[in-house]
Amino acid sequence: MGEAGEKSDQTLASVRSTVFKESETLEGSCKMIRGYDFNQGVDYSKLLKSMVTTGFQASNLGDAIEVVNHMLDWRLSDEPVEEDCSEEEKESSFREGVRCKVFLGFTSNLISSGIRETIRYLVEHHMVDVIVTTTGGIEEDLIKCLAHTYKGDFSLDGATLRSKGLNRIGNLLVPNDNYCKFEDWIIPIFDKMLDEQIAEGFIFHIFHSVVLWIYVCYTKAIQVIQLQIKDAYTLS
Repeated sequence: MGEAGEKSDQTLASVRSTVFKESETLEGSCKMIRGYDFNQGVDYSKLLKSMVTTGFQASNLGDAIEVVNHMLDWRLSDEPVEEDCSEEEKESSFREGVRCKVFLGFTSNLISSGIRETIRYLVEHHMVDVIVTTTGGIEEDLIKCLAHTYKGDFSLDGATLRSKGLNRIGNLLVPNDNYCKFEDWIIPIFDKMLDEQIAEGFIFHIFHSVVLWIYVCYTKAIQVIQLQIKDAYTLS
């Protein structure tokens, strides 16, 4: 057998060793992929749990659901008592009452969308402790109290929409009138604030403040943290 034949045999052997390589076992170390069986009827709880083993993006959703459920179910009593903790922290009643402090962060476009109703539900039912958002997030919420946002399309031309007095947020359409109604409502409030500052001989430089518009949301003692103050329509 010549040199060329030996190289061919070596190549073939290398390919065979790769193709027919014995597999490592995945049993016990990885979850088996299996989707929801609708022959069992529609059980939403089981359907959501099955997302983890469905694969692709469904598994990402399933992982997120598990994290959220763990966050909601966790109590300090789940953890071992540390030696240096206080006497109060050792009491079972105290440890069972300590839960996760839940932070919810979102950008203004989520408020523009129907996710706003989901966020409102979470706040209304005390399911979050701290909201982290932009000024536009609160501004859009107030605007939607005054007027509606409508479904459009991602491909709509901005110049054409502008000629019709419409604005596009993804596939959402917001009429210019919405912002006009918001201005008509908010500007008199700003004017009154300025008048009060002038009367008292003190000017509060509101646009320099990082904590502008931080307030207690829905009177439920939910802390609101705002970021990127310049993203708001009223400050543009």
